[in-house]
Amino acid sequence: MRILVISDIHANLTALEAVLAAAGEVQAVWCLGDLVGYGPDPDACVERIRALPDLTCLLGNHDAAVADLLETSSFNPEARMSLEWTREQLLPANLEYLKNLPEKLVAEQVTLAHGSPRNPVVEYLLDTYLATINFSYFETPHCFVGHTHLPVQFYLPNGSGYAELSIPKAGRPLEIENRSILNPGSVGQPRDRDPRAAYAIFESGTATWLLERAAYDIPAVQDKMNRLGLPERHSQRLALGW
Repeated sequence: MRILVISDIHANLTALEAVLAAAGEVQAVWCLGDLVGYGPDPDACVERIRALPDLTCLLGNHDAAVADLLETSSFNPEARMSLEWTREQLLPANLEYLKNLPEKLVAEQVTLAHGSPRNPVVEYLLDTYLATINFSYFETPHCFVGHTHLPVQFYLPNGSGYAELSIPKAGRPLEIENRSILNPGSVGQPRDRDPRAAYAIFESGTATWLLERAAYDIPAVQDKMNRLGLPERHSQRLALGW
């Protein structure tokens, strides 16, 4: 089965549409959370995701904060400002949708979570130490996460109990031979110095992972964010990929 894996859309509808167009025909979509936050189109992004066929969608930390499931005290002031604005934009039905998203589940023998299998909503997997710990929190061969906005693979080499890290190359298929934790990067706010929207295609039958990037009209999104009075730092980061 050809599955589109996306995460961290962050209310960037223009980037999301670019990814959906570039991905082509897929049999399922797995969204790893953070539909909202930062960007200018929270309501439209939630509705676009909700309408996708064969969708599996998880709760992200920004989704949880907007839905009053997570305290906003852990967010920086600009992120809190964005969350407050986002809450005011969302239709009740879309807010209820976010509130009822699962934190963690298993599909096609893959564990799915936003942050980590140990702490699905808020934990960042940024190094091999934390990744090593998290391998004991899921039993499937693979786990897909988002949250860091960084496309990466943590894996356990055969016979090793310590995780290693690799950075998948866009456009180059990766056969997932070892037990792995994979991150497709961010659709709406990449932070790996590449401003293009990031996503992955997972072929479940062959356990193949293909990281891809999609260009989109960044200045148009920045202009909309500025007109809406959203934090300037969040719009500036779009062009930098950071």
